[in-house]
Amino acid sequence: VQLQAYGGGLVQAGDSLRLSCVASGRTSNTWSMAWFRQAPGKEREFVGAYFRNQYPVIAESVKGRFAVSRANARNTVYLQMNSLRPEDTAVYSCAAASTLIRSTVASQTAHTYWGHGTQVTVSS
Repeated sequence: VQLQAYGGGLVQAGDSLRLSCVASGRTSNTWSMAWFRQAPGKEREFVGAYFRNQYPVIAESVKGRFAVSRANARNTVYLQMNSLRPEDTAVYSCAAASTLIRSTVASQTAHTYWGHGTQVTVSS
């Protein structure tokens, strides 16, 4: 399975941006896809996920501004980012797992597959 993230770029504070992650290869009905981000000098953190093709999960730190959704094809997950702030500047990566339990949805080690990240830069 390969993951490819798209949609990063340079935006101004307050703007919106939508990232896409496309999975190619053999997935499953219980496929989970997640977004993580890593800002300069900081550890990578969980942003959101579409859990087991059932429902979205979003981190408290971005709740109300970011949303995760899934395409009907189920191999594509989106991260809609609104009201962007300079502190949202990071490399955003998508990750996936074929079987995941709810308590591990935010765990990096629980995700087997990782794609290359896409840079999001928010200027003030």
